Amino acid sequence: MKIRNILISQPTPNGGSPYVEIKDKFSLNIDFVPFIRVEGLSAKDFRLQRINLPDHTAVVFTSRSAIDSFFHLCEEMRITIPETMKYFCMTEAVAFYLQKYIVFRKRKVFCGKGNIPTLIDAIVPKHKNETFLLTLADCYNPEFPLAFEKAGLKYTKAILTHTLLEDLSFLELKKYQILVFYSPADVRSLQENFPEFRQDGILFGTFGAATASALREANLQACFEAPTPEAPSVAQALMLYLEKNK
Repeated sequence: MKIRNILISQPTPNGGSPYVEIKDKFSLNIDFVPFIRVEGLSAKDFRLQRINLPDHTAVVFTSRSAIDSFFHLCEEMRITIPETMKYFCMTEAVAFYLQKYIVFRKRKVFCGKGNIPTLIDAIVPKHKNETFLLTLADCYNPEFPLAFEKAGLKYTKAILTHTLLEDLSFLELKKYQILVFYSPADVRSLQENFPEFRQDGILFGTFGAATASALREANLQACFEAPTPEAPSVAQALMLYLEKNK
């Protein structure tokens, strides 16, 4: 099957993108269409969780939307974040996004390499005694808090964002040979928007173990998964797949 059109379930990237090289190298079209949107919780809804943010000495972020929600909640609830607060992020890109809200200092900002084990490695053993606030979406990966529990870390789960499914009725899915999903909610959005969908030769790519698991539970198969040691990003995984299947 010749790959001509690929759909990425993400917003169109700003500026330079590794997908530009893929488009040019393989002479194909890549469309970016978000399958979901993420909204931050209001202070009223957050208070229902009965979490006292100042009780924590470190915050863990897996996404930019969680960062936005955290700082907006602090502002809305008039909470002053101490200078001693430490920040742990799943990726370097998420860590750099913190510059929107704080003065970026390496001594208090740390990051993993896109997966849970490397994030835990960034914490243990130097920061094991911190009290962590895990910022989560309403459809979070249960392996995330479980990893903190196994590492013997003191933490609190905090739902900061909720996920809404986009209306995708305008999409012509048969146009695409590959669909790339970044979260389990993307799979759910596909099923909700297209209840009669059958794979029928369409290929899937996924990011993250939870997304891959959700795809399998929907009786759909992926042709590539990221991250892996050879391909820590979706773009790299897609490039490798296309090169092997020219």
